[in-house]
Amino acid sequence: MTSASLHPQPTRTARRASLLLAHSHVTVDFSQGAIAALVPFLVLERGYTYAAAAGIVLAFSLVSSVVQPAFGALGDRWQMRWLIPVSILLAGAGIAAVGVVDSFWVIAIVASLAGVGVAAYHPVAASRAREISGGEHVLMSWFSLGGNIGFALAPLIVAATVGVLGLGATPLLLIPALTGLLAVALIRRGPEAARTPAAPSGASPARGRDDWGAFTRMSVAIVCRSIVFVGMGTFIVLFMHEHRGVGDTLASASLFVFYLGGAFGTAVGGHLARRFARTTILRWSYLIAVPVVAGMLLIPGPLAWLFIALASVVLYVPFSLHVTLGQDYLPRHMGTASGVTLGLAVSVGGLASPAIGAVADRVGLEYALLPLIALPAVAFLALLRLRDPQGM
Repeated sequence: MTSASLHPQPTRTARRASLLLAHSHVTVDFSQGAIAALVPFLVLERGYTYAAAAGIVLAFSLVSSVVQPAFGALGDRWQMRWLIPVSILLAGAGIAAVGVVDSFWVIAIVASLAGVGVAAYHPVAASRAREISGGEHVLMSWFSLGGNIGFALAPLIVAATVGVLGLGATPLLLIPALTGLLAVALIRRGPEAARTPAAPSGASPARGRDDWGAFTRMSVAIVCRSIVFVGMGTFIVLFMHEHRGVGDTLASASLFVFYLGGAFGTAVGGHLARRFARTTILRWSYLIAVPVVAGMLLIPGPLAWLFIALASVVLYVPFSLHVTLGQDYLPRHMGTASGVTLGLAVSVGGLASPAIGAVADRVGLEYALLPLIALPAVAFLALLRLRDPQGM
């Protein structure tokens, strides 16, 4: 049985609503990408150490990690659609305030507020995406793709504003959030189902049993992926500048390449899930990621750019599949599943970034990043013999 047989073609209304919701995801994950993109400016303009700059990412990620599952649990009881626009505004406002305050601790506080916005958005928005799409893999991948695009745009927009005008220009970074609010306002309030009237009644797994064991194993893999992705996203610009001899502009472009590859990988993952078991796709992605991440960190010269793009692709092929798998493993707690897959497990990488920065301050960034090579292998081992609940 294939995934396509379980999910019929989505309606035009569902496609439109999915695109609008995906755009709102662009604006929220732009905030996450902007935090990483601001790290080099905090190091170069404010004189922060690696560990201190990563501490801002930690403040953002720690709050998001702790709070997001709680929002997911609340989402299991109430829809709380009103939280989507509120969270978009909070995430954007927090990022906008980073450059207009001088105190490290105040920056950490406003970054934390942005993290609360991100935490509040993902569980309810992922559940809304599931409702709109009916669980159809490609539409769900659109939602995840929106986040990837937000990540990819962040370094470009930060470079065009903060890179030219200085950290005092961060209030301009609120503009994407305002477009996200408009997109959400244009979504119809009704539950736009992706299924046509002829859809099979058993297509939704919402009445099944929760499989916490499988969900936990998958979460281990997501944690490993998160540490690799967030760690590289936080330090790749400094890595390319200091250890590959790349100028400031090209070094910033490496972060754009890293995030843009993620957008492509997410789209590929959604289409592959129509033909293959999602757990099979996950295992192969993490297995391939081991030599690719190694190439990104160890091979100098122009090939480094190729490995940056490839690493992003293979790390993001599983991303939307984590969400739908988590919801299928916990059909009675979809809000919790969304909160964990998009929150605690995903943003835990931000918790590891200060540790990477502290090691880099002692032995150099080039050596501090080397342990990341092993983590995709750990993810692969965690996923061994894990089965797709759709019986593929």
